[in-house]
Amino acid sequence: MSDKKIFLAEKDIPRQWYNLAADLPSPMQPPLGPDGNPIKPEMLAKVFPMNIIEQEVSTQRWIDIPEEILEILTLWRPAPLRRAFFLEKYLKTPARIYYKDESTSPAGSHKPNTAVAQAWYNKKFGIKRLTTETGAGQWGCALAFACNLIGLKCKVYMVRISFDQKPLRKIMMQTWGSECVASPSNETHSGRQILKEMPHTPGSLGIAISEAVEDAVSDKSGNSRYSLGSVLNHVLLHQTIIGLEAKKQLKIAGEEKPDVVIGCVGGGSNFAGIAFPFVCDKIHGEDIEIIPVEPTACPTLTKGPFTYDFGDTAGLTPLLPMFTLGHGFVPEPIHAGGLRYHGMAPLVSQAAVEGLISPRAYDQIKCYEAAMLWARTEGTICAPETSHAIACTIDEAKKCAKEGKEKVILFCYSGHGLMDLAGYDKFLTGKLTAYSMPKHKIEESLCKLKKFPKAKKVKTGKW
Repeated sequence: MSDKKIFLAEKDIPRQWYNLAADLPSPMQPPLGPDGNPIKPEMLAKVFPMNIIEQEVSTQRWIDIPEEILEILTLWRPAPLRRAFFLEKYLKTPARIYYKDESTSPAGSHKPNTAVAQAWYNKKFGIKRLTTETGAGQWGCALAFACNLIGLKCKVYMVRISFDQKPLRKIMMQTWGSECVASPSNETHSGRQILKEMPHTPGSLGIAISEAVEDAVSDKSGNSRYSLGSVLNHVLLHQTIIGLEAKKQLKIAGEEKPDVVIGCVGGGSNFAGIAFPFVCDKIHGEDIEIIPVEPTACPTLTKGPFTYDFGDTAGLTPLLPMFTLGHGFVPEPIHAGGLRYHGMAPLVSQAAVEGLISPRAYDQIKCYEAAMLWARTEGTICAPETSHAIACTIDEAKKCAKEGKEKVILFCYSGHGLMDLAGYDKFLTGKLTAYSMPKHKIEESLCKLKKFPKAKKVKTGKW
């Protein structure tokens, strides 16, 4: 009998993070300030500690993971690589399906990989309090967990629709000693302004980011900083431990390489975590199809333009070169709350411009159907976000069956859905719709970007 679970010993945990910025064939364009000029690292000092800023701007290929961080990560890492034998059998596919199980972390998702690192670097710098945003609540829970272990205060602005849909996430944050409020709130100027304009808004990650950044920079004591769960380079860097572990485990399983690598994508963190080490291989000649999967309700990569935009609604962050639906975009309240972000990580965006990755968009009905099939074959209940990766994996496995091709498919099981059962209930009772964002709504949202600098689509044309 073949092994269903492939483990690494703790001594074999990766001891460095991989930085894709070192290998991108076409370098990323710089973040810009309000005047349209590239920002200097010190301009971010009120938002992030300098040791995090150094990672954000680094083009060094390998960055050492401090021993103190590794010690905490080994609470759940190395995470298992599992093979989906029962799904393979059901689909009658010759494909071999592997998944990196990130649901084994204390918070139930991949998010603590960077939460622990960010909390540690902030504490090292002398910071005493972190503020952040969260969509579905996975990031908020992860940072609450990390701050509790490392000894920092934490305040989380949670997108209102998810705050209402997923109350158990708020309880998790409170259990770890953090404060959680619904966003937009009356606690910040940007929150009050948005509530005045849109009193019944479901909220968005862009709004919640504005509130969290404002909270941090307005602390006159200087003891607060902001912590981000996705999008920026240092966050994606910390997540590459996922793919680096998976590389070692595939070799143990006797696989030379994956043919297809898949991850759901909202801001880019879990996708980058599983994919970037293999994007590196693709840059250096390997034949690998790499697929980020987003919701049709928030089709940033598949329908948004590549241009400069703010990472938040109020415009408190630098202008970033990315695929975007516009910083004022408020997605429909789909249950994959972690994928409801208007922009895409600049590193992921540049990889898409270069043709190294092949984005797809799926509606939530298709994704819940895939989640149900997964639960009834492999047994676990996945997060709504993760279901996007599973839906794509099923499509690729069916394609292998149709073509009679043996392929190795690897995807990131980014988190469990045990706090998301309300969404399953709505699916089972027929209360969900297969929503796709109409073109006119996207065009309306993009109007505000006309005055912004245009990002150039620079690529080599090799892929």
